[in-house]
Amino acid sequence: MAAPSRARDPQSVLFACAMNSVRSPMAESLLQHMFPQGLYVKSAGARRGELDPFAVSVMAELGQDISAHKPQTFEELEDWEGLNFDLIITLSPEAHHKALELTRTLAADVEYWPTQDPTTIEGSRDQKLAAYRDVCDQLLMRIRRRFAKVGAASG
Repeated sequence: MAAPSRARDPQSVLFACAMNSVRSPMAESLLQHMFPQGLYVKSAGARRGELDPFAVSVMAELGQDISAHKPQTFEELEDWEGLNFDLIITLSPEAHHKALELTRTLAADVEYWPTQDPTTIEGSRDQKLAAYRDVCDQLLMRIRRRFAKVGAASG
């Protein structure tokens, strides 16, 4: 029988990707909208990037506004509020290595969800938007699967 894990029913979740400009802010917004009161959700990057306008557009299609998101690194987040998360979900290899390095001294579980970087897609605006929508859809499916039972047992 597996040992109980804080991540099974986390109270706080950190999403992390390479630059906190596309994948992790999307995931943060998706989970936040699913559990507006139930979970504390943030995102960070291994390096600092700039918020991607395609990510803003795709999330706006879902009625979620991430235009005010300010990309931040793990270090900046740690300086501002500490890295007191039950679960860190990494979406890129770079963020995964960084999270494993940081959690050697933290009591946080780390899960790796390899997620394509849509910024690497070449083509027309429509082709690029389609790639961002695919990433958003994949994240939404993973989030629904992973967090489907969170809060369900209470009551």
